[in-house]
Amino acid sequence: MPVLKFRVYWEEDESVYRDISIKPDQTFLQFHQTILQSFEFDNKHKATFFRSNDNWQRGREIILEQDGAARKVEPLLMEDTPIAAAVKTPNQKFIYLYDYAKNWTFLVELIGVSKDENSKIAYPFCTRKEGLAPSQYGTKGLVGDKLVEMEEKYDLNKEGMSEDGFGEEGEEDDNNDSDDDGGGEDQGNDDMY
Repeated sequence: MPVLKFRVYWEEDESVYRDISIKPDQTFLQFHQTILQSFEFDNKHKATFFRSNDNWQRGREIILEQDGAARKVEPLLMEDTPIAAAVKTPNQKFIYLYDYAKNWTFLVELIGVSKDENSKIAYPFCTRKEGLAPSQYGTKGLVGDKLVEMEEKYDLNKEGMSEDGFGEEGEEDDNNDSDDDGGGEDQGNDDMY
């Protein structure tokens, strides 16, 4: 069975993307779950796919669950729709929207088709990660985990900094303050105003 390879770009920064391989008979629900995992997002919010053209205009919608919203065309359901049913061109595009409050938008493009699947791989799966994933809930969640990784990777710890002559801010020699005549002039100027 062939395998479809999609590139999923974060709309805000196209240098941040994930490549996901998926079989044509797998569903958009499986695709949705793999996208979330590859960008390290949770699965707590609503999501939808839109078929798209080369100009990234939204077409027919493929929704996570029925919501009763009025649409021009009846949407498809992710769990009932195989990927192959929505792929009409060799460079098929989709827009993936996650968490309607935060409006996370990803541009999805078919970038390749392999003739044979790899029997050692469980599809769908992320084959490539480029760029640091955006933080789903602001900088606190991202910075905590990623800063720890950076400290370990680049060894930015206190001991390493002090050995190289780097000290803490404000650790300069404070004994010179009493010999500095500049401080007295500043105090005198304060009285004038």
